Amino acid sequence: MNTTPFAATFTRNDAARSGEDRAAILADPGFGNHFTDHMFLAEWTPDTGWADARVVPYGPLQIDPATAVLHYAQEIFEGLKAYVHEDGSVWLFRPEANAARMQRSAHRLALPELPIDWFLGSIEALVDADRDWIPAGGEKSLYLRPFMFASEVFLGVRPSQHVTYSVIASPAGAYFSGGVQAVSIWLSSEYSRAGRGGTGAAKCGGNYAASLLPQQEAAAHGCAQVAFLDSTEQKWIEELGGMNLYFVHSDGSIVTPELSGSILEGVTRDSIMQIGRDLGHEVVERRVSIDEWREGAADGTISEVFACGTAAVVTPVASLKWEGGEVVSGDGEPGKVTTDIRSALVDVQYGRAEDRHGWMRRICS
Repeated sequence: MNTTPFAATFTRNDAARSGEDRAAILADPGFGNHFTDHMFLAEWTPDTGWADARVVPYGPLQIDPATAVLHYAQEIFEGLKAYVHEDGSVWLFRPEANAARMQRSAHRLALPELPIDWFLGSIEALVDADRDWIPAGGEKSLYLRPFMFASEVFLGVRPSQHVTYSVIASPAGAYFSGGVQAVSIWLSSEYSRAGRGGTGAAKCGGNYAASLLPQQEAAAHGCAQVAFLDSTEQKWIEELGGMNLYFVHSDGSIVTPELSGSILEGVTRDSIMQIGRDLGHEVVERRVSIDEWREGAADGTISEVFACGTAAVVTPVASLKWEGGEVVSGDGEPGKVTTDIRSALVDVQYGRAEDRHGWMRRICS
């Protein structure tokens, strides 16, 4: 297989929205509600490798009813953001880490691995085309969604021989528009997000589909998210439906569940481990039992709990609920360590603090 060096063609969208319409959207973009004027596409086959890189007008994809992804769910995706700094320049946060994770996800789903230069090139080409769609001010950003799917027209359980890769972009407002709010978490006792040897460590849609029914259960109990335990012993904390978890102890140490093969290796999760150490905390990866969470929050050994992910960055956890019980984290409000970590990370992303670890990648002036 020979993949050519990255080079993308560009086709302008003659039906692009007016500056007035775009400004109205950017004033209050929400999250995932609006999309920019262009998208990136590329194709893969065993004979050509990755080819036909192009930025084209945003629009529907033509899918045959027998397209493999519709039947066998062979697909993966990523999520990252572009940030405008005070001088007007545009930056990405650790995109190489997203590129590497997408390669790991592709391997697990028997999809072709996208070269890192293609991943970075596709994002930069789309951001360059839709630079005017990046909102500025507050914690606004341009959310980027690279994804890959089996696009061969074929009914049969085997890896697809034709794969499509795309990137779309959506302007995003501040996740917490009224200030950071602590949320309640529902403990799922019946469902698991992923099992040993499964796809839990890959970023694929099936993992999220599996979380939707327990997420509905959480909402019915007044909770914003659902926490999953391991599928074997139903004892060890794994993650939420779409975020990793952290526990702040009264001695100042910070603990996160160790990677088990069924926990997604979050880029934000990894960054927070370093940020925590930068702030003088001991940061530990180890197994955390549900009893430790319950008992630690009840007796104060665990003083704060927070979740993390690309969209919200850091979300304080006010309480854990389960059938017949509830335990509150600290006083139920965002804790100091949680707030400090969130501020430190966001300040790097928006260029308000020194980038000590070389995480930011400049892509536009």
